[in-house]
Amino acid sequence: MSSHAQQAQTLVEALPYIQKFTGKTIVVKYGGNAMISEELRQAVMKDIILLHLVGIRVVVVHGGGPEINDMLKKIGHQSKFVDGLRYTDETTMDVVQSVLCGKVNKNLVAQLNRLGGNAIGLCGMDGQMFQAECLDEKYGLVGKITRVNPEPVETALINGYIPVVSTVAQGTDADTAYNINADTAAAQLAVALHAEKLILLTDIRGLLKDPHDEQTLIHVVHTYEVPELIAAGVISGGMIPKMECCVDAIHGGVDRVHVLDGRIPHSILIELLSDRGIGTMLKREEGVDYDFC
Repeated sequence: MSSHAQQAQTLVEALPYIQKFTGKTIVVKYGGNAMISEELRQAVMKDIILLHLVGIRVVVVHGGGPEINDMLKKIGHQSKFVDGLRYTDETTMDVVQSVLCGKVNKNLVAQLNRLGGNAIGLCGMDGQMFQAECLDEKYGLVGKITRVNPEPVETALINGYIPVVSTVAQGTDADTAYNINADTAAAQLAVALHAEKLILLTDIRGLLKDPHDEQTLIHVVHTYEVPELIAAGVISGGMIPKMECCVDAIHGGVDRVHVLDGRIPHSILIELLSDRGIGTMLKREEGVDYDFC
């Protein structure tokens, strides 16, 4: 098949998916290597803009761990992690808020706009989008979301913007901001928006039977299998909270959750608009009891 014919075939293959998702909401949690590498960042931005232009309501939720680490290093403040979560004292919280809501958020918005998008930046405290209370004192100012107000994001979507959301929450139990895990924030926002899909970009292929062998990718996981996979050690370490977020999203009404390899250029388009599935998908099962979540 000639290259022109292949290009045409790719576009034809995308058509039914575009028709299926036009007008639907998709939340993309953006982070990891896809955020650090300029080539990968450009690919993600272009994917998001293309989806937006074909009528899909795309919401971007981002982290910014490397940038936070860099700023803490510049001011001579050591990064500390407890159970995989960043210990957030007052100094760290000041840096998290200024870096996430300021530098990282606005740089992403500017890059989307330069590439022809129509993006607007939002902080989790805007319009009380994310309200939270202290998760546990051992983590410092890390919050557990108690309420999500999707109205600021809905307003942006209705007005034709791509909302770009940073994951800092307004405290309800103290006069403080809270640092929120980006996967958790993306999952809860997807539920509040009644999103069709949640996409989590990661630095691995997806969920692997053998973490040292990318050929053991598990393409589809049913939510009722997650406790068994945790017990068997297939889901372990940092993948446990990520998969729990996925299950929470499904439990909350999101139809599909995809854990994708953000190291693959255009992984979002490949997953959404082609017949190829390149990551791990969790899907809602009718008639299944979700009470274990």
